[in-house]
Order: sequence, then C-alpha cells, then structure tokens
Amino acid sequence: MQDNTQLPNSGNRTSRPVPPPIIGPETTYEGIGASKGIAIGECYAFIKEESKHEIRELTDKNISEEIEKFRSALNRSEHELKKIEHVTIRKLGKSYSNLFQAQIMMLHDPILINTIANRIRSERKGAHLVIEEEFDQYLQKFKNSEEVIFQDRADDLLDIKNRIIRNLHIRKLHSWIPEGVIVSSDNLSSADIILLSRSNVKGFVTDSGGKTSHISLICKSLNIPIVVGLGNLSTKVATGMQMIIDGSTGAVITNPEEKTVEQYLRKKESEKKNEDDSSSRAELPATTKCGVRITFYANIDFKEETLGLTTAGAEGVGLFRSENLFTEGTKVPRESEQYACYLEMAEAIAPMPLDIRLFDIGGDKLIYSPVKEPNPNLGWRGIRILIDLPEILDAQVRAVIKANKHGNIDILIPMIMSLEEIRNVQAAVDRHYSDLLRETDDQLEKPGVGAMIELPAAVEIIDEITRCVDFISIGTNDLTQYTLAVDRNNVIVQDLFEKFHPAIIRQLHRIIRTAYNNHCKVMICGDMGSDPLALPFLLGCGLRKFSVVTSDIATLKSMVSHFSIAETEALANQCLRLDTSSAIKACLEDFQAAHE
Repeated sequence: MQDNTQLPNSGNRTSRPVPPPIIGPETTYEGIGASKGIAIGECYAFIKEESKHEIRELTDKNISEEIEKFRSALNRSEHELKKIEHVTIRKLGKSYSNLFQAQIMMLHDPILINTIANRIRSERKGAHLVIEEEFDQYLQKFKNSEEVIFQDRADDLLDIKNRIIRNLHIRKLHSWIPEGVIVSSDNLSSADIILLSRSNVKGFVTDSGGKTSHISLICKSLNIPIVVGLGNLSTKVATGMQMIIDGSTGAVITNPEEKTVEQYLRKKESEKKNEDDSSSRAELPATTKCGVRITFYANIDFKEETLGLTTAGAEGVGLFRSENLFTEGTKVPRESEQYACYLEMAEAIAPMPLDIRLFDIGGDKLIYSPVKEPNPNLGWRGIRILIDLPEILDAQVRAVIKANKHGNIDILIPMIMSLEEIRNVQAAVDRHYSDLLRETDDQLEKPGVGAMIELPAAVEIIDEITRCVDFISIGTNDLTQYTLAVDRNNVIVQDLFEKFHPAIIRQLHRIIRTAYNNHCKVMICGDMGSDPLALPFLLGCGLRKFSVVTSDIATLKSMVSHFSIAETEALANQCLRLDTSSAIKACLEDFQAAHE
C-alpha cells in the first residue's frame, strides 16, 4: 500500500527538472552489485543542490543570533530524522531505525555542539563554514581509510552535515519523484533510500558507496537492486534515459538496444525462477549427493542483519565484524554499549552460534593513529593494537562474556601470527570470566576462542595453532594479499590478486587438513567461500563449514546437492597438482559445467 505521509526532504537534495536526454549509443558501465536483482526502466537524475553561503565576518551583535540559528538547525534536523525513523519502522520494522537514532545522538553530542558554537564565537565565522570544516575533518579520514566499513560510513556522515546546513536556512524541500524509476545520484543516504522507496523505485545507482554501506543493506532488505561505486556515472545520465541495472554483476547499461532489453528480461525471469527454487530449499539442511552435511553461516557487519538469517538459510553468524561499533570512527564503544549489542544479537539467534571477531582496527582505521603509517597493512593493526592497549581488549572480552548468557558466543582473534598472541587473549578470557563469576549471580558461559588464519606466518605454524584454539576461520582476502604481496585495493596490481593461485589453494588444503587431523573446527569466512567455482574444491579439501554473505547462502546450499564428496576430493587432488592459476580455474570451470 502506498504510504502518502508528508515528510521533509531526506537531505540537501532537490528533484528539479532537467533537459530531455540525447539518445546515444548503448553504453555499459561497471560498478559494484550491492543488492541483487535486475531493473529495466527510465532513469531519474536525483541531483544534489549546491548550497550557497554568504562569507562574512560576524559582528558582536549577530554572533549570538548565529549560534541560536545553529541550535535551531539541530532541532529541525532531529525533528526530520524522527519522522524518517517512524517511516523506517513501518517499512522494515525496528531493524534499521537505530541508524537514525545514531544520527540523532550525534546531534546531541556536547563536544560537537560546543566546539562549533565556540568556533563561531571566537573566529566570528558563519555557522555553515564551521559545520563544513568540522564535519569535513571526519569525512576526509573516513574516505582515506583503507577499511571498507569506514569508507561506507562517509555517506551517512555527509547526510548529517548537509541536513544541518540546509536547516540553517529553513528550507523545506520534498523528496517527490515519479513512480517506478531507476534513481541515479552521486551519493545517497539511508534517509534518501527510505523516502524514495515510497515511490516504488525500481532500482538505485550511485557514484559512491560499497557492498556493506547502510544504503546497500537497506536495499537488500527492501529487495531493491542497487549498483554502487560507479565513479562519475551521475554526470553522464539524465532523467528519461532508458537504463538497465544488474545488482548481481554491477553492470549498468544506458540506452540499451532492443536485443539487450530482451536478453535481460530473459535473465530476470531465469533469476526469479532460480531464486524461487533456492529460497524454497534455503531453510532445509544442506547435504551433498552422498548425504554429507554442510553448514552455512552468515558474515555480518551490523546487528540488524541478524533478522531473517533463518529465512535466508543461515545456521548462525560465523563472522561479526565488531569494529563496526566504532560509530564515530575514533571513539571506542563503551563496555556497556558492546554488552547491549552482543546480548541483543545472541538472543536474536539463540541457540545458533555467534562468532564475534575482536576489533580489527589499525593505523588506517581511524583509531589510535597519532601518525599516518607508511604501510598500514603491515603496521599497527588487529591483535597488535589490542595487546598494546589492553583496556580495549579487556572491555570487549568482558562485554562478550557478560552477553554469553545463552552459551552461543565465541571469540575470533584477527591477524594472528604467533601463539603468544593467542595465549594473551585466552589469559584475558580466563581472568575476566573468573572475575565476572564472582561479581554476578547471572549464569555465564565462557566463550570459545578461535583464530583468524590470514597471514602466511599463521599457515606455517598451523599445526601448533590448531592444537591450542577451539576453532579457526580462514580469511582468504588477507591471506591472498599477504601471500602474493598484492594490495587488493591497488588498481595498478589488482589483476595479480589471484585467489586461485597455486600457492593459495595449497595453503587452503594444508590448513583444512591440519585442522581436521587435530580435531579442530575449521571454517572459511573470506570471499572465496562465496565463490561457486571454489565450493567443490573446498569440499574436496575437507571443509564442512562456510561463513558467507547472507544473500549467497541459498544458492550455495542448492549447489552442494549436485556434488558427492568423492567427486570433490578427486577435483581437489587434480587442482593441487596444477601449477598455474589459469589451469586451476579451467579445471574448476570444467567441473562446474559437468555438474550444472
């Protein structure tokens, strides 16, 4: 049913008319598919309104007026966000409403408010200039971070800044757009997505954003395709232009020819059938053709993602990236905040397991970074920081133990390179567990401790590691990066980042077989675990537990039923004898084609 509630504009945007587009040749652009689905229709260019401000020095008389104007803008922004929060609850339940609660909390941050007010007073600058400068400091750090989570947060922070500045001028703009269009924009906020979706939007395309950004997660929940990370596409499209977007592959096609439209209509119909078939079996156990049980868990970034895990086919959370709790980038979440989050998640999915990775933070991740490291990927990050700053580790460990009332939480240690690091965390868990048993009458379970295997050093001592931890989880992204000495974010050498390199698949086989021999539970949580091409190879190595992107679970579970373990073991042995990436991929492709 159409929701006709009148709401303020979602941010500093307008939907002004643009000239009719010039029909040009069919053109394909490659972005990042962040919410699957195919949309075919007219583009609507959602254009950012440029703010124009008078730059002048304030007089004694109007300094107080400027500060009052700033405070009024905060109040109006809060009023808007509360209305948007109500719409979010109606559309998605309470799962994403806390995104707007977090923004409202920022509007009440005394440090931010006092800093801006004091600068207006001491520097005699207009409120808009000070707000721009204060927020842009954080925005620049977020955008420069090599951690995807913080890059994704930039759009949410930008929305708060633009909202406050717009409300300084008391402009009441509305987010009306035509029904059933594909919205194109340079960037979109969570509020934009919620409000624009009320017009039955077919899909979204944005210049910025990532797979784990809030807008991508909201689109997944709304079942709306979105392609992000398109560079400057918004400058090349116009309202009325015909467009196709593929939220799975990240392809965006403008001015598609008739044969292309027909091709994507067929693909859309085929995907719908496959999705219906997979979804109908998603909640059923995954078993191979020969009856071996395979378990699929979910990788998640936000606690809201615990909703609907069972429907998607997940049997728990194999990786929760807890660094996402650093909502302001530099502020360590309090023990009480962590406890509330972990407890809510654990209760939501109990008795299914919840594996919480300890904060994987570092010099490039906006916390405790007095200097910019020349090579942050080889610097102060992960467990190294937690050992050097035990107050952060202690607070997180205590929060996890207190939240483990259902006994379904385990801890994962990131960036392990030595047994000393593991023993340091195990000692902290033992110490705080004993202390908390004395402090409380609550029934508490001691969490298990697992190690992330993502460094070549960890692979070399995998026998020792798997004898002293409860489980291991293979992070193939970093393992590939460090083994091949290829920065996965460096476009110059990106083609060298090859997950099917002989060295990588041999490491995976060694890790899995060693864990199996030492009776240590093992799973994979990197991107390779979601790759259908890699699935039979990993099964052949002996892997029985996968932690993957939630939206991939149904498809992977369906694929498992096509293979027998004997077939996959033969495949693994064949691949392990090959000496080039191309030969390995060809072998995997032949196997997949034979089992489709």
